[in-house]
Amino acid sequence: VQLQASGGGSVPAGGSLRLSCAVTGLPFEQYAIGWFRQAPGGGRVGVAAISNRDGTIWYADSTKGRFTISSDVAKETVSLQMNILKSGDTAVYYCAAAPYYSAHDFIVAVSMSPLDARGLFWGQGTLVTVSS
Repeated sequence: VQLQASGGGSVPAGGSLRLSCAVTGLPFEQYAIGWFRQAPGGGRVGVAAISNRDGTIWYADSTKGRFTISSDVAKETVSLQMNILKSGDTAVYYCAAAPYYSAHDFIVAVSMSPLDARGLFWGQGTLVTVSS
């Protein structure tokens, strides 16, 4: 199983980045996949998630209206389009996958048990730096 995250970088405030998470070795359509971020000195926090099972999407309040998550079943890739980036978005971004039915259930489960939620896999992080 591999979750390969890419697309991080450095941008000025107000800029955009697109992160991608390519998934291999899992039944992609049976999984919810999400993005979490970890700022220096902080914990890992959910950003956005999408369920390939019921199509639901979840966003953190801090990212609604600025971030868009999408899933390409054919390419087995989940993308996160991040617009109007702010300095507070600076963090290492991680993608994760787990076999939960809805995006909300996925976020709740992984947030409560980031180390051992049922069927959970993490990708490596990608750094996003937003300069003010």
